[in-house]
Amino acid sequence: MWKREESPRPPQPVVPPTAPPPPVVHQSTTPRLEPVQPVQQEKSIVNIGKSVIIKGELSGSEDLTIEGQVEGKIELRQNVLTIGPNAKIKAQVLARAVVVEGTVQGNIAASEKIEIRDKGSVEGDLSSPRVAIADGAHFRGSIDMQQAKGSEKHDANKPAVAAPTPAPAQPTAVPAPVSVAR
Repeated sequence: MWKREESPRPPQPVVPPTAPPPPVVHQSTTPRLEPVQPVQQEKSIVNIGKSVIIKGELSGSEDLTIEGQVEGKIELRQNVLTIGPNAKIKAQVLARAVVVEGTVQGNIAASEKIEIRDKGSVEGDLSSPRVAIADGAHFRGSIDMQQAKGSEKHDANKPAVAAPTPAPAQPTAVPAPVSVAR
């Protein structure tokens, strides 16, 4: 048998593999709507820095820490307000709870508690079921610690107080009806 000779082949140039062409994207004039994810509300604390000055009304639905200055009214009825050690507040304050580490000039009302820490200073009236004033704190004003309506607890040791009976009604003269002739 005879053997077939293979002719030497010329060397093939080495070509690096090419990347596939990028896919063609067609631009559309209609906007693409992404499915809306439900927003999970996180409990966050907002800070107002030392250099911030606010004049007017401040309200919100998040816990707030103030380090700057506020003049006017602060209303966070369902949240905690912390007045930082550098804060200077000249305002009427309404919140669920108030912690004072700085200076406040104005009345403070809280539905749960008011706490004035050792370096805190308040000149104004306090109204809350719970009030704590630390040793070393400065306070000048009055304190009203009445329970909010509907949250009063009945004390078993306290005698029940009956409502006062109304005084008997005094007879009063009733004017006679007036008829007008036409």
